[in-house]
Amino acid sequence: MKAVFVEQFGGAENLKYAELPTPAPTAGQALVKIAAAGVNYIDIYFRTGLYPATPPVVLGSEGAGTVEAVGADVTNVKPGDRVAYAMSRGSDAEFALVPAWQLVKLPPSVDFNTGAAAMLQGMTAHYLVYSTYPLKAGDSCLIHAAAGGVGLLLIQMAKMLGARVIGTVGNEEKAKLAKDAGADEVIVYTKEDFTVKAKGMHVVYDSVGKSTFMQSLDCLRPRGLMVSYGNASGPVPDFAPLILSQKGSLFLTRPSLAHYAANPEELSWRAGDVLNWIGQGKLKLHIHKVYSLADAAQAHRDLEGRKTSGKLLLVP
Repeated sequence: MKAVFVEQFGGAENLKYAELPTPAPTAGQALVKIAAAGVNYIDIYFRTGLYPATPPVVLGSEGAGTVEAVGADVTNVKPGDRVAYAMSRGSDAEFALVPAWQLVKLPPSVDFNTGAAAMLQGMTAHYLVYSTYPLKAGDSCLIHAAAGGVGLLLIQMAKMLGARVIGTVGNEEKAKLAKDAGADEVIVYTKEDFTVKAKGMHVVYDSVGKSTFMQSLDCLRPRGLMVSYGNASGPVPDFAPLILSQKGSLFLTRPSLAHYAANPEELSWRAGDVLNWIGQGKLKLHIHKVYSLADAAQAHRDLEGRKTSGKLLLVP
């Protein structure tokens, strides 16, 4: 099978598109013929070595396709089922082995591209607003990278819950996307200081990391929650916990989807909500571009270069 992988960690030029053996499912696994794979920052973290893995590292943590075969004891899916999944690395390939419990059957109204685009970022947005900080009517939240894949979904879900949403973006084009998604106010951070307009927030959702973290603390009300869930600009540098006290007895969390969809019941709840809302038209996905699997390096460059909004997909 064709696959995208790295043998040496580093830049996008280190990505290889070449043949690897097609794997066979063992107990508890399913082999999925990939129709579309989502591109996410976690792929970059594995490519650069920020997240450790043993080479060769096949990238991609999200996909949709058709079950080709199943291992022993698998009863929740069967060959021919249309499925989607996240949190299992190896989707940047023609076939991927996936723990069967992580597979979610796609509703008839959801195609493969939509399924692949929805899972990781949709469930991330879901846990952020329903569990990490359960937003309620009247709460205020600041969403960084508001025109990104998670950002646009976060805006929509936060508005469903009745929250006031301020988003930050890098340019006017992205500002329009965030506004169209429902943000009450959008700040172009290259033109103005977001800390001036975003004051007294109950929660900040920050996937940017290094370049926004310290300023974001100044946007929170006393006992507000800083949710640092990504490192797009680089990892947050070390800081003294005393700062949290000095800025208002703030709370800080660094969550991961793996801990918020850690069992079949929780995963089914989150994925079910996301896919059903999409199928019903309540939640809108923005797919920025679909690349061929062979062009994975360009997709990585575009994502790292902040040239994109919404979701990027790879198609074998």
